[in-house]
Amino acid sequence: MTIDEMPAGGLPDAGADADASAPETAPANAPVTTPEPGTALERRLEAILMVVDEPQSTVALAAAVGAPAGAVRSAIAALCADFDGEGSGPRRGFELREVGGGWRIYVRAEHDALVTDYVTTQTPSRLSQAALETLAVVAYKQPITRGAIAGIRAVNVDSVVRTLVARGLITEKFTDAETGAIHYGTTDALLGYLGINSLDELPPISPLLDDGTQGFGGIPGIDDAHAGEGMPR
Repeated sequence: MTIDEMPAGGLPDAGADADASAPETAPANAPVTTPEPGTALERRLEAILMVVDEPQSTVALAAAVGAPAGAVRSAIAALCADFDGEGSGPRRGFELREVGGGWRIYVRAEHDALVTDYVTTQTPSRLSQAALETLAVVAYKQPITRGAIAGIRAVNVDSVVRTLVARGLITEKFTDAETGAIHYGTTDALLGYLGINSLDELPPISPLLDDGTQGFGGIPGIDDAHAGEGMPR
């Protein structure tokens, strides 16, 4: 800058240039974006509910996520509304349902036929040894809980029970109102696979075991006794 170009007021103020290069501040009335209250808790509950096999009480869920029961109840209500499409999002193909005093995610009733068809046509037909043994336990001891099945077989049966339910060989009969435990039983589809009209036609268990409390694992011939010609193996 030459002397002729110098402004009448003298040298430019260095502070003015600094102010000009500084980022603009947000207008006083600009909206402030903050996380929605309860969102983190809702997502944590959603993650837990996606993997549970039995309805979970509010107290159990509160203990799992480390939050007060009141906050969990509010978050569950928000999740129900979210899944039902009451907010800005779509209505989901699943729902959060209260059953036997606990909460669990279920497929919506209108999609039951679709899911059943997919499961029965898209999954392999062969059952594992563990699945056949678990199926035998359910057939003879029904209605029976997963915990009781695990006690008889002395192994964790969560994934096996899920497989048998998905194949349509066993189903949820009822839920204990006090404990929330689901009781399982066999389906008519199993009778068709075995080629029998009722469970009364199953061979007696006494030749295989002294009683029905010692477990079915490792008993020779147990699978052949329950697997008919059309039985998936």
